[in-house]
Amino acid sequence: MKLIFKIVIFVLAIGINSTFAQKKEITVKDIWKDYLFLPSGVSGFSTMPNGDFYTVTDTNGIDKYSFATGEKIMTLVTNAELKTASNSKVSMRTINRYSFDKSENQLLIATELENIYRRSTKAFYYIYNIKSKTIQALSDTTKGKQSFATFSTDGKKVAFVRSNNIFVVDLDNNKETPITTNGLARHIINGMADWVYEEELDMAQAFTWSPDGTKLAYLRFDEHRVKEFSMTIWGNLYPEEYKFKYPKAGEDNSLVDVYIHDFASRQNTKLDLGDNSNCYFPRIYWLSNSTDLIALKLNRHQNKLEFFRYNTKNQQQDLVYTDENPYWLEVTDQYYFLEDNQTMITTSERNGFNHVYKITLGGEIVQLTNGNWEVASISAIDKKNKLIYYLSNESGLLNRDLYCIDFNGKKKQLLTNGKGWNTPAFSLTTQYYRNVYSDLNTPPKYTIHDNKGKEIRLINDNAEYKEVMKKHNFVDRELFSFKTEDNTLLYGWMMKPADFDTTKKYPVLMYVYGGPGSQEVKNSFHSPFDFAWYQLLTQKGYIIACVDGRGTATRGDAFKKVIYKQLGKLEAIDQINAAHYLKSLSYVDEERVGIWGWSFGGYLSSLALMQGGNTFKMAIAVAPGTTWRYYDNIYTERFLQTPQENPAGYDENSPITHVDKMSGKYLLVHGTADDNVHFQNAIDLVTALNKAEKQYEQFFFPNKNHNISGGNTRYYLFTKLTDFILKNL
Repeated sequence: MKLIFKIVIFVLAIGINSTFAQKKEITVKDIWKDYLFLPSGVSGFSTMPNGDFYTVTDTNGIDKYSFATGEKIMTLVTNAELKTASNSKVSMRTINRYSFDKSENQLLIATELENIYRRSTKAFYYIYNIKSKTIQALSDTTKGKQSFATFSTDGKKVAFVRSNNIFVVDLDNNKETPITTNGLARHIINGMADWVYEEELDMAQAFTWSPDGTKLAYLRFDEHRVKEFSMTIWGNLYPEEYKFKYPKAGEDNSLVDVYIHDFASRQNTKLDLGDNSNCYFPRIYWLSNSTDLIALKLNRHQNKLEFFRYNTKNQQQDLVYTDENPYWLEVTDQYYFLEDNQTMITTSERNGFNHVYKITLGGEIVQLTNGNWEVASISAIDKKNKLIYYLSNESGLLNRDLYCIDFNGKKKQLLTNGKGWNTPAFSLTTQYYRNVYSDLNTPPKYTIHDNKGKEIRLINDNAEYKEVMKKHNFVDRELFSFKTEDNTLLYGWMMKPADFDTTKKYPVLMYVYGGPGSQEVKNSFHSPFDFAWYQLLTQKGYIIACVDGRGTATRGDAFKKVIYKQLGKLEAIDQINAAHYLKSLSYVDEERVGIWGWSFGGYLSSLALMQGGNTFKMAIAVAPGTTWRYYDNIYTERFLQTPQENPAGYDENSPITHVDKMSGKYLLVHGTADDNVHFQNAIDLVTALNKAEKQYEQFFFPNKNHNISGGNTRYYLFTKLTDFILKNL
């Protein structure tokens, strides 16, 4: 009997091993050269501005679809029509972006797009008339590319920024008129945000049309007092020094003013919103009456946000709403002004969790959602039926579901399944939405729904990608939780090798980001390229794990804002505690736990290695900040205040301060043209490591920014990271 049993086990083992052997082994080349692991989406999806329709693109043209049925209505423009109209200057392959005017008769097309910084771009724009099938350049291309070209509401004009000035083109006669003329490089910017506003306040375009098209509100940035940062661009006989304005922590910002241009009088009026030397103006909005402008003013500590209303007829202004927080508050795009010109729907963390509020301007504040859970964002407002569609994690801490509630905070409904992560895009009428759904191990699924949540049509379920995952023997991510030594409950995910055996010991590579308000542990599909790389590492016998520590999102102010004035301290402690928890598992090799991260994650991986004693065998830091004194003031002061006010908060949690404690292998990677986390951070850390006589490896990418990409860069980078892990973990 025993002999038969052993034979059966032996045969089963051969079968199992044979199954694994038949699966394809993943390589870095598969991921970063052949791009085998990129899920498909819906190309060029855009909701249309006039009715329940949307568009998608392919190389043949732009097609119009019905939200109600999910079926194609017509082709608005073909590739052949574009090429014929433009003498082959414009084709579907050259279109980078497009938008419609309100009538849907005109297309504003961006070509030859260039990134400036993270959110700002410039391009050559063209106007295509769908009815006449004609095309014209928005502006004389010899004058240079344009930024943020935007139709007026009536579709008769287009405003854009070029060379730090705002211009408007009248489409009836193609006449181009400058709205401002004082723009000057590295001094005066009109209608376009400076570097730090763009990076930290999610603002690139800094102008907006009034609803009736008679006025244009814009911001003017005076950068004269902002100090310059320079980067060397290598490659020529004499390398170029690239300079730009970058306000580091504690340093001066741009002086920002709010202006209104009136097209009838051709006058630019500056609003008097008080002292602008130590504050921010992160948003401007027109009310539907085209008379009142709302300008937001944020104090330097970023814990008080004021809403000023300016009346263009009588030039009077008043303070209509203030949001405050004892720590910091987030500026968002969640400000919806109703047609009565007196009411705003927004979100706020004023009660310790982010929730939806109805604000009467200058009056009552009514909380519409409530509970120990968080509203992630408002997706749409149905003004006619007085309904609010919003995303929250009420169904589960790691989920994101779509809900509907009325303007009185009643009749709340869950519209999604309460089991994963949803990203809806509503039609103009809010009667329908396109949803993107995924969960921990399911790639994105694109569907059309009515506003009751009923699925109308499946657009794309990534069936082919699922087959690729199966073919390459992808393993699932598993969720786990544990309590730290100070009784803090933390959540994480883990990936184990396909042939995982509980009786064996496995090395663990931890991934961390951990920045304030971030979330890496969630019930959604992981970044596909990282997910594929982690699959590669599990095939080589590693467990991959990730834990969200204190300071991350979805758990309210008490969890997120405990890091205030001590950025990095508790976050690093939590990663060290996570490593100790993993080491307590019977199948983890206690001597082989490593950690890696990028940007804030690179900062934390460095700090955890240096403060963790012998906790980590190795760490990798890609583009890490190494001292908050070198980072920009809006981000850093939000959490630490200024270095003058809180020097200990800056220095006590800098990896540079703790290099003498470093134990384990360390790889430092940085791009020399990183405009965000400057290469200066790497240089000063290397200087400190050398002084402390610590051994390490460094890998620098000439002329690459914070993203470290382009050409074969990512392939080269991840080959290096993989080799370092295989040799040192």
